Amino acid sequence: MTAAAGRDPGLQPERTRLAWRRTTLSATVVALLAVRQALHRGATPAALIAVALSALAWLGFLVVAHRRVQRMGVPRPEPLAPGGALTATLCTMALAVFAAAMLF
Repeated sequence: MTAAAGRDPGLQPERTRLAWRRTTLSATVVALLAVRQALHRGATPAALIAVALSALAWLGFLVVAHRRVQRMGVPRPEPLAPGGALTATLCTMALAVFAAAMLF
């Protein structure tokens, strides 16, 4: 019996699906905190632009995460495409940059 034959294909995709959901929840919290921070300091044009860009980055991440979670429903899902990984990374970095910009 090989290691691949003895592997339970249902556990790893489930863990990955849960990790994507946790990460999406974290990105949602960051985006909501950005909105709260912008409204707390006053709705200046720069703050509104930062909130809009944060929402756009959050939506981009949400789309990538949703597609990945949907594709994890099979026993042997395909690896994440490089474009999806790049989009998720850029959206995460953008959220961090916009959050830092709102502090100043």
